[in-house]
Amino acid sequence: MVNILSVAIGAGFGLIGAVFGAWFTARRQDRMWLREQKLKAGVGFNTAVVQLIDYLRETRLSDDGAGANELVSRIQEARSALYLLCADDTVDLADALARRVWSSRPSEGRDDRRAEHRETEDLLRRFTHQLRQEIART
Repeated sequence: MVNILSVAIGAGFGLIGAVFGAWFTARRQDRMWLREQKLKAGVGFNTAVVQLIDYLRETRLSDDGAGANELVSRIQEARSALYLLCADDTVDLADALARRVWSSRPSEGRDDRRAEHRETEDLLRRFTHQLRQEIART
């Protein structure tokens, strides 16, 4: 009788350990998946924003061809993913950056527009830094 009781207790602890281990592993995999999705969305957003900024240095968005429209579409898609995955601070910076890029004008050598371009790049740096911090916390 004592042997059966000790075996049952040992089996119970083993089962509890297995359940806890499975739960811990699943939770870790979920965090890794979320981190990967945030990274993908952030890279897609940053890449499209930088390409659109470079494109808009020379021309206005409304005067563009299919290239800028494709970049805007990629920004929107990545921003939608950021909405679903990221915290409000990161989403707010992504929104501000997207609005700023969409209202950009060609610099045409003018100092005020160059300053506007530098401010846009600064906002991009702040967004990237915020996203890095959020991914590190995940």
